[in-house]
Amino acid sequence: MVRNDARRNEKRHSNFNSRGRSAKILAVVVLAGAVGFGLLAVGLQIGPSRATPRQTKLDETTTTSGPLIYPLTGEPVTYPATAQRPAIDIKIDDDYAARPQSGINQADVVYEEVVEGGITRWLAVFQSQDASVVGPVRSVRETDAQIVAPIGGLFAYSGGIPPFIADVMKTGVVDVGASTGEPGAYYRDNSRLIPDNLYTSTITLRKNNTAPAKAPPQLFKFLTSGSPFSAPGELGIAKINLDLSGVTTVEWAWDPIAKVWDRTQGTPSVDAAGVPITATNVIVEIVPYSNTGYIDPAGNPVPDANTVGNGQAYVLSGGEIVKATWSKPSEFSVTKFIDSKGHQIALEPGKTWVELLPLSQPEPTCQAAQLQSPTTTYQLSSTC
Repeated sequence: MVRNDARRNEKRHSNFNSRGRSAKILAVVVLAGAVGFGLLAVGLQIGPSRATPRQTKLDETTTTSGPLIYPLTGEPVTYPATAQRPAIDIKIDDDYAARPQSGINQADVVYEEVVEGGITRWLAVFQSQDASVVGPVRSVRETDAQIVAPIGGLFAYSGGIPPFIADVMKTGVVDVGASTGEPGAYYRDNSRLIPDNLYTSTITLRKNNTAPAKAPPQLFKFLTSGSPFSAPGELGIAKINLDLSGVTTVEWAWDPIAKVWDRTQGTPSVDAAGVPITATNVIVEIVPYSNTGYIDPAGNPVPDANTVGNGQAYVLSGGEIVKATWSKPSEFSVTKFIDSKGHQIALEPGKTWVELLPLSQPEPTCQAAQLQSPTTTYQLSSTC
């Protein structure tokens, strides 16, 4: 689908709720100075860093009767004791020096957001599984508050700019960041260079935490196990290509044998154990990014994705893609993905990646699913 002129116009942001942020920075913010395990972030700011109205409790989500399932994957519960435990939200780097990452394949949901310099950072959410090693752990960004607000649970990070940390903590998450000083919760891997050598463990974080925290709500609607993905306008595709920034391009290719989407970023993405990074579902959520007013030591502006409002999305599941609309009325609301007939799209049970594609970037391109000859070569088209 080709965007119309109105979409490319600067007025396209009128479809989204405004945060009203007018932050002006009078000093360079240093994002890389270490404070213990955290990062030093100092700067002079005039005006609020966020003006989104906050709710006092999570929005209720609709649940259906049937077998007990994990709220973030829709898969049957294997260990009842884990079904009602809180999620752990961990910030993980995706800079070249951070690869391969540890623990990412044990996450139930992963959000990929664009940060300064065009690189990306992941917010990995763990609930149904644990990971003995997770990292490299990195710092918080302003985008994170809107993501974790409906999820709740424990928030793990290396440090960050104080207003960004404050925004996240106002959502009610439990602070289990590196600066809290919990014994044994974080450590440095000396085989790697700072800052991409800080690691943690979901097992240790849970063991050390005594603060009360609830289980996360169901973030997506799920099909019953064994039901095929189906939505109005669905198309079979072999892969999708996302130009997240001028320096980061990500591809997700359908594996019809394993029935998962394989991630590629220049080369096939694998975790520290050499296992391919995959997802049962991939959601491309097209959102506006704005300049927070902060800059990194190299002079790159620090962006912020606004995930409150509504906009265009693509949902990939079961080897197919469907155009959708995303809607998140408030910070604490769970994002809904709606099809062309106004119904919430149901995903196949399993892990989900959410790609926060900047509205200013080109539309995704897709390669058609191979229907006949295995020797036929398909080229990426201009639309999905």
